[in-house]
Amino acid sequence: MRALAAVFLLSCLGGPAFAAPAGVAADHPIVGIWRLDVPDAGCAETYRFRADGTTFVTSAAEVSESVYTIPPQPDQQGFYRLTDRITKDNGKPDCGGNVMKPGAQVINFIQFHPSRTLFLMCADQTMQTCIGPFRRVRGEEV
Repeated sequence: MRALAAVFLLSCLGGPAFAAPAGVAADHPIVGIWRLDVPDAGCAETYRFRADGTTFVTSAAEVSESVYTIPPQPDQQGFYRLTDRITKDNGKPDCGGNVMKPGAQVINFIQFHPSRTLFLMCADQTMQTCIGPFRRVRGEEV
């Protein structure tokens, strides 16, 4: 599904280079572990968003790392613009059978549920092309 998000949300390959990730506040709603169940594929993806601006993702046989940026507050429509660039990937297929490549960069629009325990990942701010819900996983270290 990470590849599905990339198909929907690919803005450019090898776009602007990221310097060292800037990080976010430890209490930013994105920080933590999130799980997306992919019933059609019979698997799940787990995203670990760290406050240092890096992620660790597992999806089927895929294991990848990336750097991300996200603003501290949502826009007027309630979306956070998330820019994510893959820095490492083990070259194995994800839940959708796709293989991600280091350097791929995507822009997603994140909309949190008021509980902050769920979010949708969308291609744009119309909510016409979204995946989710991603569910917060409690009880694990980031």
